[in-house]
Amino acid sequence: MNLFNCDCLEEIKKISNNSIHCIITDPPYKTNSRWCAWSSWWMFQKDINKKWNVFNFNSIEIKDYAPEFYRILKDWSHCYIMTNHTNLINMLNIFTWNWFYFIKSLIWNKSNKIMWQYYMSQFEYILFFRKWFWKKINNCWTSDIIDIPNKKEKWQDWKNLHDTEKPVKLMEILINNSSKEWEIVLDPFMWIWSVWIACKNLNRNFIWIEIDKIYFEIAKNRIDNL
Repeated sequence: MNLFNCDCLEEIKKISNNSIHCIITDPPYKTNSRWCAWSSWWMFQKDINKKWNVFNFNSIEIKDYAPEFYRILKDWSHCYIMTNHTNLINMLNIFTWNWFYFIKSLIWNKSNKIMWQYYMSQFEYILFFRKWFWKKINNCWTSDIIDIPNKKEKWQDWKNLHDTEKPVKLMEILINNSSKEWEIVLDPFMWIWSVWIACKNLNRNFIWIEIDKIYFEIAKNRIDNL
């Protein structure tokens, strides 16, 4: 296990070529719809000290990390990137421009619904890529629609520890399908712990990078208390 509280763009440069067996991550991305812009403005008016972004580090560009992902990933290995509909086209374009082969989009059905101006949002995309040639997943009977309830860990005041926390069970499915015991899984945008716990449960080696000191400490404290 390797834990790093730093900028992933700097730390990834230290990782050797073709050394990572699987990448699974939920990268930060900008939410730039008109509805969110209006909502942010309204919330800002209510609280002048409120930041416009949900997270402190939200400005990283896909083009900055996609080529590094390709460099460090082993040939014939898999990469999973989570995204929303707003960033879907850009994410797909940049990863394929950087030589990744797009296999398909998995759908995470979160069960809970979020109010929206057109249709209520209930799912999230998981973009499934590979490096170089064909490689099947370990459990070929797995559906490309994954039904896992979106339940988040809470503070004592019932606020979310992290607003985009992903279920450990979801991470276990991806890790189990695209790696073997003791192989190395990388999550360069770790947030608070989901991939780490999944790796621990499945006997995978793990590299975790998180730039935000607050979320790093939350995750580390939870891990230390397991």
